Amino acid sequence: MNAKVQSLKAFLAGARRVALVEVAGTKGSTPRETGAFMLVSGSATFGTIGGGQLEYMAIDKARQMLFSPLEGEMAAERPEGVVSEGTAGASSTAAATPPGGFAATLPSRGRDTLDIALGPEIGQCCGGRVELLIQLVDPALEAKLVAAAEAEEAQLPHVYILGGGHVGQALASAMALLPVHIVAVETRAEALKGMPEAVETKLTPMPEAMVREAPAGSAFVVLTHDHALDFLIVAEALKRRDAAYVGMIGSRTKKATLRNWFLKSAEGSEAEFARLVSPIGGDAVKDKRPQVIAALAVAEIMTALAGHAAAPSAQSKAPHRKAMAG
Repeated sequence: MNAKVQSLKAFLAGARRVALVEVAGTKGSTPRETGAFMLVSGSATFGTIGGGQLEYMAIDKARQMLFSPLEGEMAAERPEGVVSEGTAGASSTAAATPPGGFAATLPSRGRDTLDIALGPEIGQCCGGRVELLIQLVDPALEAKLVAAAEAEEAQLPHVYILGGGHVGQALASAMALLPVHIVAVETRAEALKGMPEAVETKLTPMPEAMVREAPAGSAFVVLTHDHALDFLIVAEALKRRDAAYVGMIGSRTKKATLRNWFLKSAEGSEAEFARLVSPIGGDAVKDKRPQVIAALAVAEIMTALAGHAAAPSAQSKAPHRKAMAG
C-alpha cells in the first residue's frame, strides 16, 4: 500500500473530529488546483491547499465548525480511533482571520463555502480567487476519501530503479515521497536492505524481465553493479516505445560502448538509442556524490513523466479528478 494511503487512513482513524477543506473552484493564479484538499482535526492537519494565510484561514474556519456546539455534536458521531493524530504532522492553532478574509460564507449544517480573494487583504499576492468547500467528515465521506486515494494510487506512474547500490539507494530515498510507484530491482538481496518503506522491492536473477512486464508509461533508471547487465536492461527498455524515460548511469565512454554494442549486436536503431538519457541527471554539475546525482535525476525523471502524461495518447487515458462535494 502506498505511504500516502496509509497516512490518510491513520489520520482518519486517529481523529474523532475531522473536517475536509477542498478547493472547489479557482479563478486566475492560485496555489493549488481544483480538487486539492486537506483534512483538519483539532490538533493536526493532513495535506495542503497551498499554505500561507489562505490555509491558516481555512484551518481556523474548519476548527470553528468542528467545535461549534451544533457541528461538534455531528462530528462526534465518528468513532474514535486508536492512532494518535500526531502521526500525521501537528499544526498549531490558526492565526486570527485577517480583515476582509472571507469574501463569502454560505453556512449550512456541516458545510461552509468560502470565496477568498488572494490579494493584499490576506497577505498574499497570487491575484486569483479560490472557492473552498469545508464539510464535516462522516463515515460515508471517509470511505469516499479512502477510495479516491486508492484509485489515485493505482494510476501512479511506475519508476523502476534497476540497481540498489549507493546511487540506487539515494534515488529511492529521494523519490519515496513523490507521487510515483517505485520498484527497486536487484540480483543481490543485500542491496535491497534499507530501502524506504514506500518502495516495492524485487529480487530477481533476470532484472531485464521486469522491464518487459512493466506497465506503459514507466520510467527505467539503470544503475546496476555490472556494465554488461546495464546494457541488457537498457536494450530491453529502449524497445519499449511506451516508456516515459530510459536513463543509465555512467560516463561518455560507457555510453559510446553501449551504442556500439546496441547497434551491432542488439539489433537496435539510432532512433531507439537517441531516447537514452546518460548520464542520468546530466553533466552540468560535476559533483558525483550519490545524493547529488539522485537529486538531479529526480527532477529529470519527473519532468519526463509529466511530459509523457501530457501527450495526447496518454492524456486521453488519464483519469479526471473530481471534487469530493456532493
